[in-house]
Amino acid sequence: MYQIREATHDDIPGLLRLLYQVGMVHHQIRPDLFRANATKYSEDQLQTMITLPQAPIFVCVNEEKRVLGYAFCVLQTNAGDSILTPIKTLYIDDLCVDERVRGQHIGRSIYEYVKTYARSVGCYNVTLNVWEGNDSALAFYRSMGMWPQKHGMECIL
Repeated sequence: MYQIREATHDDIPGLLRLLYQVGMVHHQIRPDLFRANATKYSEDQLQTMITLPQAPIFVCVNEEKRVLGYAFCVLQTNAGDSILTPIKTLYIDDLCVDERVRGQHIGRSIYEYVKTYARSVGCYNVTLNVWEGNDSALAFYRSMGMWPQKHGMECIL
């Protein structure tokens, strides 16, 4: 049994543990870009981020309040853009499920929770990025009904 809710300061150790797991996935895919044994955010950054209403963080916790997964989100709008229509988007900056509990549909539950939240605050869409080579994440998001919006490309010099 688990619960999905907004993150609190008490969740920071669990968030850091999972951020480490995500960092290692990215390092294994692109060691030229991602450092080993690093996290995207520090404890101090998380202390501030948890308080930002435009960047909600959702966690999935079990009965013991252990963080099983998370979604870092950012509300975005392109109001005032000269070419894009003025829509509100919920961007998923990061979504992770603890490697020890994958396959239990926690990721699906977090993603559905995020979509419900996005609808409740008037978003037009939910977006995210997936690194090339992260085939399991790509397959997961496709199974959630997502499809490519655009492609980022590079030329390593």
